[in-house]
Amino acid sequence: MNFSRILIPIAVIAFVAGAWHQYKWPGVAVSTGAVVMWILLHFTRMVTVLSRASNRPVGHVSSAVMLNAKLKKGVNLMHVIAMTKSLGVRLSEENAQPEIFKWTDSGDSFVICTFKAGKLQSWDMTRPQVAETEESTASP
Repeated sequence: MNFSRILIPIAVIAFVAGAWHQYKWPGVAVSTGAVVMWILLHFTRMVTVLSRASNRPVGHVSSAVMLNAKLKKGVNLMHVIAMTKSLGVRLSEENAQPEIFKWTDSGDSFVICTFKAGKLQSWDMTRPQVAETEESTASP
């Protein structure tokens, strides 16, 4: 169960009720304004992240290795989109849990991320196989 869906509205109600108890209507006006500003900040961040992602190819990341190093369990999908500056390629069915997305870099390395309820559960990075002939010719 996601407790933030319950705790955040309860905290907002308690905040406004505390402002009412302490300052009456001016307190309600200020606390409601603060809550609206908090909501607008989150909305603005979401729109900014999505507008940056809309200018990049879907599923492309500059470095899959760096993305793999920066990922942490429990971050939300919006945070990963902000890190990659790109929407991931959906590998799972629409509206199915868990959601699976893939980001690929220019060297064909890719990271596959699994999200459950919008939170990162696991990820796996895969690098392309280097042919043995390339390895032997690259060695001095």
